[in-house]
Amino acid sequence: MQPEARKDTEKSMSEAIKSKIENYKTAPFDSRFPNQNQTRGCWQNYLDFHRCEKAMNTKGSDPYVCQWYKKVYSSLCPSIWVDNWDELRENGCFPGKI
Repeated sequence: MQPEARKDTEKSMSEAIKSKIENYKTAPFDSRFPNQNQTRGCWQNYLDFHRCEKAMNTKGSDPYVCQWYKKVYSSLCPSIWVDNWDELRENGCFPGKI
């Protein structure tokens, strides 16, 4: 793929993701977590958000595309869990691999 075509494709993908984020209502079905208990989905989306944000910042790209994961974990996870995990990350003792 030529550089110009790649940039156009990346731009259209970025616009599609931004549109998806703006129209977000609730967490969609995720086939990785088919059961009613969404604890693992909550945890995984929290990790995915912070991994995505770290990767985008490292590349110098806009981390806005990572907001999808944040919206999903915000709707799945109890806020007390998220607050606790944020505190653990700040203290450097978070058990997840980011």
